[in-house]
Amino acid sequence: MSSNPVAETVASLLPRAKAELTELVAFKSVADFTQFPKSESEAAASWIADALRAEGFVDVALLDTPDGTQSVYGHLPGPEGAKTVLLYAHYDVQPPLDEAGWTTPPFELTERDGRWYGRGAADCKGGVIMHLLALRALKANGGVPVNVKVIVEGSEEQGTGGLERYAEEHPELLEADTIVIGDAGNFRVGLPTVTTTLRGMTLVRVRIDTLAGNLHSGQFGGAAPDALAALVRVLDSLRAEDGSTTVDGLDATAVWEGLEYPEEQFRADAKVLGEVGLIGGGAVADRLWARPAVTVLGIDCPPVVGATPSVHASARALISLRVPPGVDAAEATKLLQAHIETHTPWGARVTTEQIGQGQAFRADVSTPAYQAMADAMAVAYPGETMQYAGEGGSIPLCNTLAGLYPQAEILLIGLSEPEAQIHALNESVSPAELEQLSVAEALFLRNYAG
Repeated sequence: MSSNPVAETVASLLPRAKAELTELVAFKSVADFTQFPKSESEAAASWIADALRAEGFVDVALLDTPDGTQSVYGHLPGPEGAKTVLLYAHYDVQPPLDEAGWTTPPFELTERDGRWYGRGAADCKGGVIMHLLALRALKANGGVPVNVKVIVEGSEEQGTGGLERYAEEHPELLEADTIVIGDAGNFRVGLPTVTTTLRGMTLVRVRIDTLAGNLHSGQFGGAAPDALAALVRVLDSLRAEDGSTTVDGLDATAVWEGLEYPEEQFRADAKVLGEVGLIGGGAVADRLWARPAVTVLGIDCPPVVGATPSVHASARALISLRVPPGVDAAEATKLLQAHIETHTPWGARVTTEQIGQGQAFRADVSTPAYQAMADAMAVAYPGETMQYAGEGGSIPLCNTLAGLYPQAEILLIGLSEPEAQIHALNESVSPAELEQLSVAEALFLRNYAG
């Protein structure tokens, strides 16, 4: 990184950042209070509130959101007449899954092979630290030239929408000229990237019933309709022979215009086994960022161990459908439900229930904020040009904010590059990425102030 005072300040603050991230990762802030105590999330929220107060934020508050979690808010006043920038991150994390599968304990930040390992290190407690680093660097080099609002969500991973509903009920709170969502990531380590699209999502639970109760497979098998077999037929109908998603009436031919994703790089990022082929057609970027994708998240059926020779009377599944930009998630849900009903065989009884939904998002990249970020990224990542990429996942809050503040510019950056393995075992963050993105955010705020 070329030498400049902001970059030098961020570099000098990295040891402090590591110590703070260690403290923050130690909170088991999974916002599913059947798995982890609510006190862990509340303690993490209090830690962030204290950190904001220490940086001079006013109006710092723990917001009790409708889903029973807390989001942290603070306001750092800038010069009179200055623009307002909202910085977003979330402190809740995914469950650690199988803790025995972690090389080091998931809630202990551990340095290994040049990366810092721990649940939430990249997604998204590292994003909280990134915002703090950027602001500290500006304060040490002439001051923060804009009004800054910070909002740190407490239930993003659960998708329960607490902050979205709170924002809708208090629309003045998060109003800003530009919003920086610190919950995305570079396309790869060292390549500065802004995420410009997000797929939406719908979750549908399907149940199939065929019999009053299970039957002996020897006595009745061959004529009695098996609900589990019917469910398998339905689930199989959602994919073509090559694995492409096929929901009747839902377009699956869109093409991504932007950064390409080489197949070999994707195979390495996804850790696809050597002999296994990828699914779908078209470029990898088309499949990930421009087209729908169905995933069977779970099936209720007897486990192999202890299974009895029975024809099954009932079976259930939970289906996720990722919805590309330009497609209404509510309409996609209707098409998915209709497809399931149409493809249920043998006159079996089928019921579908939508249990979650989020709309897709597409940013306007022609705005001044994007130019300000591109200029900042060019300094923070010498020799690199800022790239535009899509994201297959969903951040429903983006659409809520876009709806509430249609004039606001929204940028998505963050620490969740492929090596971070967010949501998986051995999540980690690259300290080099934390350093460079903190520099980029600081310079962006300065550029954007004009």
